[in-house]
Amino acid sequence: MHSELEQLLILQDREQKIRQIRTEIETIPLRRTSLEAQSAASRGSVEALKQRARHVEMDRKKLELDVGTRTETVSRLKTQQYQTRKNDEFQAIGHEIDRYENEIRKIEDDELELMVLADKIKADLAEEEKKAAAAQESIARQTADLDEKSKALESQFEALTRERSELAEKIDEDLLGRFERLFKSKGDAAVVAIEHGVCTGCHMKVTTATASQVRAGKEMVSCENCGRILYFGE
Repeated sequence: MHSELEQLLILQDREQKIRQIRTEIETIPLRRTSLEAQSAASRGSVEALKQRARHVEMDRKKLELDVGTRTETVSRLKTQQYQTRKNDEFQAIGHEIDRYENEIRKIEDDELELMVLADKIKADLAEEEKKAAAAQESIARQTADLDEKSKALESQFEALTRERSELAEKIDEDLLGRFERLFKSKGDAAVVAIEHGVCTGCHMKVTTATASQVRAGKEMVSCENCGRILYFGE
C-alpha cells in the first residue's frame, strides 16, 4: 500500500472518531434537558396533589363554618320558638328549624365525603412522594453519570484532535486538502477499499484500468464514480 494512503487511513480513523465523539457531546445537553423535564414532572405531580389537598381542606373548613352558622341559627330559632305564644308562629319557626337541620345534615354528608376524599389524596400523596424521591435519586445518578461521561468525552476529543493535527502535519498539503474536501462532502469516508472490483464507498464497479492502478499501489487513484481515494482491499 502506498505510504501516504496508510497515513490517510490513520487520519481518517481519527476523523471518524472525532466526528463520533462530537456527536455524542452534542447529545449531552439534550439528555440533560430530558432529565430536568423528568425531575420537574415528578415534582409537579407531588405539588399538584398537595394543592388539591389544600383545596379540599379549605372546602371542608368552609362546610364546617356553614354547619356552625346554621347550628347557631337553629339554636336561636328554638329559643324564639319557646318564647312565642302564637301557634302559627310556633309552627312557622318549626319549619325553619327543620329546613336548617336538613341543610346541616346535607352539609355534614358533603363534609364526610370531603374527609374521605382527603384521606385518599393523603394516601396518593404519600405514594407519589415515594415515587418522586426514587425518581429524583435516579435522576441525580444519571446526571452524575452524564457529567462523568461529558468530561471523558471532552478529554478524548482533545486528545484525538491533537493527534489528528500531528498526523495532518506529516501529509502533503495538497493531498490533505483533497482528503478534507472529500471527507466533508461524502460524510462518511474519503478513503475506501476496492473489493471484487467495486468501490465500497459508492458501491459502483470501477474500470479494469482503475482496479489495476489501485492494485499496483504506486499512485493515488480515485473512483471515477464518486471521487473517493481508493486502496486495494481484496
